[in-house]
Amino acid sequence: MSSAPSRSSADPLDEALTVAVGAVSARVAAVGAANPVVLIDGRSGAGKSSLARRLVSTWPGRGRVQLVALDDLYPGWDGLADGARYARETILLPHAKGTIGVWQRWDWETGERAEAHAVDPSLPLVVEGSGLLTAAAAPLADVRVWVDAPDRSRKDRALHRDGDTYRPHWERWAKQEDEHLVRDEPQTLASLVLCLP
Repeated sequence: MSSAPSRSSADPLDEALTVAVGAVSARVAAVGAANPVVLIDGRSGAGKSSLARRLVSTWPGRGRVQLVALDDLYPGWDGLADGARYARETILLPHAKGTIGVWQRWDWETGERAEAHAVDPSLPLVVEGSGLLTAAAAPLADVRVWVDAPDRSRKDRALHRDGDTYRPHWERWAKQEDEHLVRDEPQTLASLVLCLP
């Protein structure tokens, strides 16, 4: 009898993420640039952060890859659209122009911007977060990803991850995501749509 784990006992999310990373990596490799930009959008709990971290850790190119999460940029629980605009202005536009971008982390406890971080335009860049794919941001990326997942799975993952900190704000944040879906139609701007369990 084999000691290898059976396929049925494997984690479906883990398997789906492995396939998803392969799909995104293939798109990145096809770009053929030394400093490609990947944007990953999707609703809360869809798997954006997990996908982004795995992509960076198995990057198809050489050298360092920069990763920015919009969770570090949103100016509070009502800041989905403002965080996405801030990312475009301070990170994506400078990167596209070949200049160093500088963004400041949002301190959720003090309610203000904190330490500054630089983004090197000569290096690859992965940015992930809800609200990211807009008509203004899409042209600044080489690979644009929309991540989808069932509502129940998303909510379970998000609340398991952030627990009581997020629970009172779930509906408030979901409303902003709904507005983003209607206003920006991010799925139509994506070059790759991924569905996770």
